[in-house]
Amino acid sequence: MNAPFRKIEPGVEPLFKGAEWDFDLVKKTYDAIEKIGVGEMGLDIYPNQIEVITAEQMLDAYASIGMPSMYRHWSFGKHFAREETMYRKGARALAYELVINSNPCINYIMEENTMTMQTLVMAHAAMGHNHFFKNNYLFKQWTDATSILDYLAFAKEYVAECEEKYGVEAVEAVLDSAHALMNQGISRHPAKRPTASALRDKANKRREHEEATYNELWRTVPRSALAKTAGDADSKAAAQESLALGLPQENLLYFLEKHAPKLEDWKRELLRIVRMLAQYFYPQRQTKVMNEGCATWVHYEILNRMYDRGQLTEGSMLEFMHSHSSVVFQPKFEDKFYNGMNPYALGFAMMQDIKRMCEEPTAEDRDWFPDFAGNGDTLGTLKDAWANFRDDSFILQYLSPKLMRDFRFFSLHDNSAFPVVEVKSIHDEKGYRNIRRMLSAQYDTSARDPDIQVVNADLSGGRRLTLQHRVRNNIPLDPEACDRTLQHVAHLWGYRVKLIEVYAETGKTFKEHETLPLP
Repeated sequence: MNAPFRKIEPGVEPLFKGAEWDFDLVKKTYDAIEKIGVGEMGLDIYPNQIEVITAEQMLDAYASIGMPSMYRHWSFGKHFAREETMYRKGARALAYELVINSNPCINYIMEENTMTMQTLVMAHAAMGHNHFFKNNYLFKQWTDATSILDYLAFAKEYVAECEEKYGVEAVEAVLDSAHALMNQGISRHPAKRPTASALRDKANKRREHEEATYNELWRTVPRSALAKTAGDADSKAAAQESLALGLPQENLLYFLEKHAPKLEDWKRELLRIVRMLAQYFYPQRQTKVMNEGCATWVHYEILNRMYDRGQLTEGSMLEFMHSHSSVVFQPKFEDKFYNGMNPYALGFAMMQDIKRMCEEPTAEDRDWFPDFAGNGDTLGTLKDAWANFRDDSFILQYLSPKLMRDFRFFSLHDNSAFPVVEVKSIHDEKGYRNIRRMLSAQYDTSARDPDIQVVNADLSGGRRLTLQHRVRNNIPLDPEACDRTLQHVAHLWGYRVKLIEVYAETGKTFKEHETLPLP
């Protein structure tokens, strides 16, 4: 007997009844999913390319940072060996799918999956992730889905050619250093840089001004004053050099690629490849909660609609719900499996909460979210959020008091200057806003990554490169990791490298690190 909430259309039969699948069944099920996702929900997606792979191929994709075509590097093999050992021992499960932000959007599904799981992952990846990739402003701003596959093919071929021409060890040494600096290879605030012709025109105008204002009386100025004038000229020259180099520069890989004195052209191209990959993945680091929340909500909505219409059996629905509940499970903080917030759990809960507020708002919801509470347009509200926010801003503007109560959020103030930990925010008006602000800050990638910039490069003298780390919240760099990373910078720069840690609030120097390239 059918459940009372199901509205099975006459003549509708389940798409499948067992665990086995074949390619025709996958195609038939995908068409049904697309009819709901695109036709009914109005999702805007890239064309999909579904590829079936084995568990070992999935492990291989894991190892090569999830890209379908990747250059060789020893770290990928090390990662593969670790993941395979964990998987074979049963200590870790594999993801059911892998999706690539490309056009067409490539969706890998495992041949070991049951047909129910193939349905779930196609709804999750081919609809949810695909829509998010195509429409979120960060992906539009930072990635080019139409060219990434061609660029990966070029990168793989170029690295292989370099290995053949210069040797595997030489190539790996450059890639090792570039990989160590990937998080400092991102232009977070791209600015329009002056072109060479613009700098030349500016220098010509300055020289013309100096010639027009020249006065012979300067020849009578005492030598001490002339020395001071010469010192001022040196300072101006240094300032002009910094301007020409675009300093300060937050993108360390970019600076090394363009200005490292000893770097050969093929090494500069390797740095560019790693830098382009770092930039490509930057939006994904900023939207983990939203991206997974979007995909999880979409697959949940699609499969429930399919079940309501009779396209899925009760057995398939039970299997789906078992997998779905495992994905969105959030361990308690005292649980041995606790490792912070599960992005699937938080993201899906927020999407469901937005749906609740759009359709059945409380008075509290209307006070906190007057712009959309009770508007009845769940999909419109969600699509707007998916397109225009990243994790930190999404949490800051959409996390409701009800959800904070459901997750039992509160904030602790832990300061080394005090002997005890203080509970600073609880479930009241002020506490809700503070908890939301503090949770949002934890997902702010720009605040979590160290603020390290190139501030000086003496190209005309001793060639020393000077970096500056702005210490925020009294959290300095780990000394051992800092020294190891500076060795990689020195290896690429070719000369002495100095890093100065200064307090962001006062500018006072905290600590200095300095290293030479290894012989």
